[in-house]
Amino acid sequence: MKGEEGFQLGNILVSTTDFGGHKPEFWAEQATHKICSISADAPEHVKEQAIAFRREIYAVTLRAINSAIASDRVTISSTLSQQGHKDMAKIVKEL
Repeated sequence: MKGEEGFQLGNILVSTTDFGGHKPEFWAEQATHKICSISADAPEHVKEQAIAFRREIYAVTLRAINSAIASDRVTISSTLSQQGHKDMAKIVKEL
């Protein structure tokens, strides 16, 4: 059609799981790729540095995600326990 400007989304990734959400490693990988991309045209020494940097970003991100999950579970468990649901609090703690 003449005169119409289009909107382009770019690449869309769809990832599904069975019986639960994605693991922290999945989310760390997703965040790492959004933070650090490596050009195919980059010189080899730059690519090597970028790959090392990407590994460090992944490790830091994974630690942060796991810490956030643990902290949230402690909060949920504590709230359940305070409300008299000690059995449910124990289940959440064991997840």
